Amino acid sequence: MGRIPGLLVGLATGLALGFGLGAARGQTEVPSPFRGLGRLAEVVSLVDLHYVEPVDMDHALEGAVRGFVDTLDPHSAYLDAEEHALFESHTEGHFVGIGVEIQLRDGWLLISAVFPDGPASTGGVHVGDRIVEIDGHLARDLPIEDAVRRVRGEAGTVVELALRREGEEDAVRVRLTRASVQIHAVESRLLADDTVYITLRTFQESTAEELRRALDDAVAATAARHGVRGVILDLRDNGGGLLFQAVDVADEFLDEGVIVSTRGRGGRLLDEVRAHRRGTRPAWPLVVLVNGFTASASEIVAGALHDHHRAVIVGTRTFGKGSVQNVVPLRSGGALKLTIARYHTPSGHSIQAEGIEPDVVVDRVTGEALETARATRAEISERTLERHLGAGTPVATPPSSFELFPDDYQAAMAHQTLRALQATTSAR
Repeated sequence: MGRIPGLLVGLATGLALGFGLGAARGQTEVPSPFRGLGRLAEVVSLVDLHYVEPVDMDHALEGAVRGFVDTLDPHSAYLDAEEHALFESHTEGHFVGIGVEIQLRDGWLLISAVFPDGPASTGGVHVGDRIVEIDGHLARDLPIEDAVRRVRGEAGTVVELALRREGEEDAVRVRLTRASVQIHAVESRLLADDTVYITLRTFQESTAEELRRALDDAVAATAARHGVRGVILDLRDNGGGLLFQAVDVADEFLDEGVIVSTRGRGGRLLDEVRAHRRGTRPAWPLVVLVNGFTASASEIVAGALHDHHRAVIVGTRTFGKGSVQNVVPLRSGGALKLTIARYHTPSGHSIQAEGIEPDVVVDRVTGEALETARATRAEISERTLERHLGAGTPVATPPSSFELFPDDYQAAMAHQTLRALQATTSAR
């Protein structure tokens, strides 16, 4: 993918050298992709000569470039110098803003992630909220880059959002003070049964290294007992990020085979990334937790682990953002974020607009339904099996999944699924 900028230059140069030449005898003339530029030049000339006020042509042409790219797909975009700098700061894991991830769905700007301890988290913004207004400006059909520019700003300044929330009749209005937000890509905890629960919030430059440290810490903490008994990888509300980080995360659990392939125009294979045996973790039972806001790089991880039968996927169908964007720096200091390919899982499945269907479908449950689930859902364990053997020496009863996750039904069911995998592994 690093070769793309050179490829673009090479194509442009070749076309420029051949511009205006007729087709060779006996060959069908291929229409030039630049045939519409004369129309643009004509409009620019007329505006320059006849518009009632002097025109800032640099600003006007930048708008033309932005409009051209906006016609391609929701994820391609022209970034000016300021937007490019904001984009780079986000992949490094720190920025000034309100602490949310935004995705575009059916023309709506959707809150797909809320980072802990940020202004949005403390100010009552929820995952799944749709942005209706930003500082009084309608947000429907607003390009993501424009929304980001409006939401971010200097620390200490205020932004007002109107949000449409499921179950609320009227718009929810919040007033948030922008602040420096530090994203911790990985959060982990060692459960009482020596299962490691790891939340991956985003795929930034430090994600794979943070994951390795979390796993190493768990291995050290359980070494005096029987070691790590399993891993739950929570990718819910993770909107993606850097492709190479997703590859490195999947590679922690895979010792061979394709992790992801990318295909460009006409289905042409552009790249294929494979797992390495070196550094692969033990074959711990593994469950991956996903939902409708699991997107892009997160779907690559889930798809690779699923297709290699390395993990059981639990939750709801993922977002379905399976396109590859390459960011090409421009001489102006801006950049072109251009969709160049589609992701394919190891089995050849395209994630785009399809997403990944979980092996175990578990909807998010809240309120009274969660209380009912706690009271009626049976635990999956050896002691629930008919004619199970006695324990002999009494041992401490491990906490139930609902004790470990009292307010998170999906996580509790992921933990039960992991316990079932542990029982199957032990029986082999």
